[in-house]
Amino acid sequence: MSITLIKALAALALLSLISIVLIMFSKQRMVPLLLQLVGVGCLAVVALTHVCEALHLFPGMHWGEGHSIGHYLDLVSAVLGLTLLPLGYLLHLLTKRRA
Repeated sequence: MSITLIKALAALALLSLISIVLIMFSKQRMVPLLLQLVGVGCLAVVALTHVCEALHLFPGMHWGEGHSIGHYLDLVSAVLGLTLLPLGYLLHLLTKRRA
């Protein structure tokens, strides 16, 4: 088993947060929770792209190469996930404080 696969599977395990956010979103349909849900979903895409890279799935994506579609899918998902998740959490705290 490669190190990349172990890291990707660990990242997927950490993304069990998606279940927590889904439960919260099903109880209260608010924009901050939706942002968190989309952010966690983007981070799940990042973890799945690393699993695909480690297992050499979809070789046409050219995983691991600098200017490939797999690289840009991973990059865009990581940027969106690392932006939307904290933004949604911050907005959730601010709206919770006002109420």
